[in-house]
Amino acid sequence: MHNKQMKIAQDTVRAERLGFRLDEHTKDLIERAAHLESRKLTDFCVAALTDAARRTIAEHETLQLSERDRKAFFEALTNPPKPSERLARALAEHTRRIAS
Repeated sequence: MHNKQMKIAQDTVRAERLGFRLDEHTKDLIERAAHLESRKLTDFCVAALTDAARRTIAEHETLQLSERDRKAFFEALTNPPKPSERLARALAEHTRRIAS
């Protein structure tokens, strides 16, 4: 990519801003980590925040089942119980309302 194309790509990707203040110790720590990875401070921060955001989202959107719960779940999928009378009535009522 030529320099002009790279600049346009960077401008497009980094159009939004996020600003916050840090205490001196935290800033020094982050700068040191960025330096150890030979990265610009901004690039290091964006990568670290992105990784943390992805992990947080995954933790909240992923269901962790115990072995017992996993077995019960797959048992219900492979051998579903017969619908109760109450559920059958509810389905019949739903079907009646939708068909009307």
